Amino acid sequence: MSQNLKKRNPVSFRGKRELNAPRRGAAIPDWEEPAPAEREERSLKSTLSILRVRTRRKIRHIQRRWWHIVREEKKHNFPESERAPIQLVLFAWNMLPMLGSLLREKTWGRRKQRLHSIERLWAKMERHKLHPAVFLGVACTLAVIIAFCSEYTIGTTVRYDGEVIGAVESESTAEAARSRLETITTRTLGETFTIDDSLIQYSSGLLKRQDVVDGETFEEDLSEEIGLVTSAYCLYVDGERIGATPYEGALEELMEQMKEAVTNEDTISCDFAEDVEVRQEYVSTDEIMNLGYLAEILYSTKTAEVTYEVKKGDTWSEIAEEHGLTTQELLALNPGYNINKLQIGEVLTLSASVPYLTMTVVQRERYVEDVMYDIEYTDSANLYKGDYKITSPGQYGAADVVATVTYVNGEETERTVLSSVTLREPVTEQRLQGTKARPTWLPTGSFRWPVSGRVTSYFGGRKSPGGIGSTNHKGIDIAAPRGTPVYAADGGTVTYAGWMSGYGYLVRINHGNGYETYYGHNSSLTVSVGQKVYKGQQIARVGSTGNSTGNHCHFEIRYNGVAKNPLNYL
Repeated sequence: MSQNLKKRNPVSFRGKRELNAPRRGAAIPDWEEPAPAEREERSLKSTLSILRVRTRRKIRHIQRRWWHIVREEKKHNFPESERAPIQLVLFAWNMLPMLGSLLREKTWGRRKQRLHSIERLWAKMERHKLHPAVFLGVACTLAVIIAFCSEYTIGTTVRYDGEVIGAVESESTAEAARSRLETITTRTLGETFTIDDSLIQYSSGLLKRQDVVDGETFEEDLSEEIGLVTSAYCLYVDGERIGATPYEGALEELMEQMKEAVTNEDTISCDFAEDVEVRQEYVSTDEIMNLGYLAEILYSTKTAEVTYEVKKGDTWSEIAEEHGLTTQELLALNPGYNINKLQIGEVLTLSASVPYLTMTVVQRERYVEDVMYDIEYTDSANLYKGDYKITSPGQYGAADVVATVTYVNGEETERTVLSSVTLREPVTEQRLQGTKARPTWLPTGSFRWPVSGRVTSYFGGRKSPGGIGSTNHKGIDIAAPRGTPVYAADGGTVTYAGWMSGYGYLVRINHGNGYETYYGHNSSLTVSVGQKVYKGQQIARVGSTGNSTGNHCHFEIRYNGVAKNPLNYL
């Protein structure tokens, strides 16, 4: 049989010609001798090809050998081989059934031993059978013991100043909680604190399990009894502690209520600009506050200056308007400033308080928006330059707009249009524009300062200086040296030039558009009644005539006879 397994290799390269050699009788192609590098590459490829062929043949030989062994095994013919590895494999293969039999015998033997042990135990119990009453009594006793142990335990009751604080599992647990509380109280109050030994007593005994608490709960109960510090939930805004409450989850609920108050179904997001955090820690009991009072604090403002640095081209009125203030309100926040001579780099105070929380809400809004109409101009020689006349009024169009709008504490800061659908086209307005030369005395519609100086008295109610003058001040007083030129605030016609009671020497100019300006307390006048003056023309000199306590220009602006605050127009 071994001779049958040893088949000769049908292909052998030993003593044969090279695979790439030309066949006998084949024509030898006429080519030049290849270069050394090319010959070496061809030789390498040939060697690799030969090795691959030999490897594949070796693998096929091993496969055929193994299949032969398997077939012989299935036929119950013991295969033979003279090779040691195959003999070892065959030996191990034929040992498997014997090993399996040994394992089954050993397992069955252990099972028989367990069965015999159970039988012997059962036989003993049969010989020593207990009376049912005894068995029932033992069972009831065990049940009572188990129930008692589950209901009661050995613990330590702690009293402080005669009052029971609670029960813990041991005195060491109570002492550890006491030590922690002393450390926390010392750190919180900033001064050394210890609990007097005479005020705290321990007693051990049998206690109900439900009455025994852990060390942390006992620590909080003891702290509450002493009343110096309290475990609380503290609200921090940008690292600053705003308030504290002993109720878990109350601060988070308060924050959610604040957000719900400013949101609806169209709200995209609602967040606080500040870093808001809730921490659980011990605080002085005096710092615990009512949630309603805490909410009131969050809705209020805190003292903190908001400033603005003056840049090139800034004016007092523009700064005030950009920050939602009147010129008078801005001046009240910055007393002593010369509003006509701002210096680049000066720092102005814009607000003396800021909110505790800055809530940023992003809303999606849909609305109908007016679409601005265009204006077409036609030259007209009948109108002055700068004057216009509408011949055909324009009409606004309409568009359906969807936009995202950002509000900060209720004020809009950004608007992004997502889509705009035109519902109605606008109608272009037709205007005539003047080309005729404009007289210098015609009003421009805006006012300049009549004199440079410091405002010493503002518009409205005031305390009359030295008991002189009205307490309802209808203009502003601008201090300046005697003889300083006084200029017309806008072009117009002089309707009064002379002495007028408390005004002293007064100039009154009608600007022809409903506005009149008054210039009082002058030392001398340079214009007369009926004279037309242009904006910036000198009309008088500063003085202290009439009811006056010093050299200044009293300046009024009236519209249809009603006095207006000049600082809102300059």
